[in-house]
Amino acid sequence: YGHTQEACKELKRVLEEKGCTKVALNDLAREDMHETIEDAFRYGKIVLASVTYNATMFPHMKTFIDNLTERNYQNRTIGFIENGSWAPTAAKAMKKEFENSKNISFTNTTVTIRGAMNEANKAQIEALADELL
Repeated sequence: YGHTQEACKELKRVLEEKGCTKVALNDLAREDMHETIEDAFRYGKIVLASVTYNATMFPHMKTFIDNLTERNYQNRTIGFIENGSWAPTAAKAMKKEFENSKNISFTNTTVTIRGAMNEANKAQIEALADELL
């Protein structure tokens, strides 16, 4: 329905508003996976956003993370946005994928959306942006 993408666009807007001049936004289902992987290695911080799909993450996200960890993705900070109407578990599943990666830190704030974004989610996005800056 586009609600997760809407949250990502909101995070991008907030980061740019706060002075971050380099923000890449990639849609794993529609863009070249190799370009997205390249972006992940280009920056020191990344936010992974996924809907909850069969109690885990969206399959394109799983493929993306596998590509990162196979290439020794390390020394980065990772934040999460998850979306799930009844039981959002995508962030937990994504975080677990990095358990064997070196020097990965995670933001304290995880944006958890239940369907469509609301005012509480906008506050979470503000907090996540502050952690990333």
